[in-house]
Amino acid sequence: MVILTVVFRLILDINNLRDRKLNSFELNKVVMALLLTVLVLIGINGLTEVIFEEHELTANAYPIEVETETAKAVEVAVEQGPSLADMLAVASVDKGQKVFKKCKACHTSDNGGKNLVGPNLWNIVGRDKASMASFSYSSAMKGKGGEWTYEELDMFLKKPGKFVPKTKMSFAGLKKAGDRAAIIALLRSFSDAPIDFPAVEAAVVEAAPAVSEEAAAEEATPELQ
Repeated sequence: MVILTVVFRLILDINNLRDRKLNSFELNKVVMALLLTVLVLIGINGLTEVIFEEHELTANAYPIEVETETAKAVEVAVEQGPSLADMLAVASVDKGQKVFKKCKACHTSDNGGKNLVGPNLWNIVGRDKASMASFSYSSAMKGKGGEWTYEELDMFLKKPGKFVPKTKMSFAGLKKAGDRAAIIALLRSFSDAPIDFPAVEAAVVEAAPAVSEEAAAEEATPELQ
């Protein structure tokens, strides 16, 4: 920018000198002086760029050590929230009974109770899937196999159609982990010898908030078929 200004100024000075009708010798001296000034400015500009040339650093001058794996583990734990074991440790059977109200239209829960639209739920926790000879299960449920563990009950109650594709159960699922834990705690109580809950690996900070009767009524009712 400075060089352009000088050049522009040079042109103006030459025109002014011509207007003043200086002889060619004097004019040449003035032009040479101005040209020399321009060359000096160009040289100074190039030297400045060489002296103050910037270089990008390929690495931090002072590396900062970060416990990457630990940080990731903490982030995942925060995103996922309390584990199923944590939720079951503080789950309320009373809350489960509120959420379970509409289930009674399709299930009995007493020992020796008859099957309705869905099978009797006595001893459901730990029982083999599709194991009641007196109930007609779907082919999908029969093909699932294995026992009803706490983890599988939680997954089934969350999204039945995803856990057992083509199941006869039309229930959409319980979105709230606290509601599922409460239902599972209630199902556990339907037994003469309830199976122990999973061990809690970390201390539970807060208990899951209780669900109101109105909120419970809005939840659809599962049918373990």
